[in-house]
Amino acid sequence: MCKPAFLFDLDGVIFDTEGQYTVFWDGIGRDYLGIDGLAARLKGETIASSLERCFPDDAGKRDEVRQKLYDFEADMVFSYIPGAREFLETLKKEGYPTAIVTSSNRVKMAQVYKTRPEIPGMVDRVLTADDFSRSKPDPECYLLGMEVCGSSQADTYIFEDSFNGLESARASGGHVIALATTNSRESVAGYADLVIDDFTDIGKKLRSSFGLVL
Repeated sequence: MCKPAFLFDLDGVIFDTEGQYTVFWDGIGRDYLGIDGLAARLKGETIASSLERCFPDDAGKRDEVRQKLYDFEADMVFSYIPGAREFLETLKKEGYPTAIVTSSNRVKMAQVYKTRPEIPGMVDRVLTADDFSRSKPDPECYLLGMEVCGSSQADTYIFEDSFNGLESARASGGHVIALATTNSRESVAGYADLVIDDFTDIGKKLRSSFGLVL
């Protein structure tokens, strides 16, 4: 029997970074579009999808904001969600198939690796927006994650935080675990099989909810 596979979004799941992105995108919304709360509408989407949605007819603005985002990401702090690093290390040690499935692109990931060079060695694959053609909430990215991990829907456990990401995970047919790091527990409960605040005692939570013994 194949071991179950574990797929992880990055921001708001492995790293506590969504608050920083909220500051950035809400600022873009106010400065460029004259609206509040832009970040909440975009969370989970690829950069390309977000820029196209915000500036569909202005390539110059898309390029300008993209560069602002890259400059912002160069100074970001990538702090682990409690228990995330330990859980990834345990899965690696025990030989479970794992992948990060993120809407971030390779430019962003290069910044992550400068601060957290251990990340590529903690999972089997890192799939970015450059590896799939459709943004979350489309399930393509998680179906690709299952493919590279060699897992079935029934044997795949997906960790997400944003509504777009949760919809993507649910549509892929895998088991969905929502982290209440970006949105409230109540608001994400309808998208997930299990809601957690962080990865503290994650083994017990998975055993209780899925009968999964790691």
